[in-house]
Amino acid sequence: MQYTTRSICLTIAMLLSVAITHGFEVDAIPTTEGEAEVTFIGHGTLMISYGETVIQIDPWTRLADYATLPKADLILITHAHGDHADPEAVAATRKKGTVIIGDAAGIDKVGAGEVMANGDHRTAGSIEIEAVPAYNIEHKRSSGEPFHPKGRDNGYVITIDGTRFYIAGDTENTPEMKALKNIDVAFLPMNLPYTMTPEMVADAAKAFKPKILYPYHFGDTDPTLLVKLLEGETIDVRVRSMK
Repeated sequence: MQYTTRSICLTIAMLLSVAITHGFEVDAIPTTEGEAEVTFIGHGTLMISYGETVIQIDPWTRLADYATLPKADLILITHAHGDHADPEAVAATRKKGTVIIGDAAGIDKVGAGEVMANGDHRTAGSIEIEAVPAYNIEHKRSSGEPFHPKGRDNGYVITIDGTRFYIAGDTENTPEMKALKNIDVAFLPMNLPYTMTPEMVADAAKAFKPKILYPYHFGDTDPTLLVKLLEGETIDVRVRSMK
């Protein structure tokens, strides 16, 4: 695979521009009232901080010592697989008053919280939350069962001071994803065979056109393939350490 000088320089520039906090890469995302900081813990795990509010997404003790990180005001669980629903991580990062939200199986696994089904809307403090379907269409187990069946798992759109973040969870480029509107920041998985190929991510991104796109949960997939596929699009593709 050959890359243009532009794509290589773009990737290097993105990697150099990121800050480091608690040993993890951090980006600041502007909102109408300030900035939200995204901490890239790894794999499918993120932390988003806004003012005094901390959101932990699919916390996983294999990736972080949560005793060293801020306690969560909101924890989002996308689904019950062990790399996304870790009871030990939830226990370590919660505090009195922490709101825990997840799909039914994920909440059952972590042992606490409130269930959101696909399509549900609610608020947690000033944060608006929408549960988006997350499922496989093409990628399946040898039995023919999708790795993530339709109707079970969640992605989330969270709105912080007018800025809309889409955390897709484990999913493919579904019609529901492609129909999303006004997404400022998207986190799309690219981990084969469980989620999307770079081509699937590019197809989805071209459909709903997030302003900023982070490939995440990408395992051994080369994220620069996605950078190349989206050259010429008005989408800021940012590669961070989310293997």
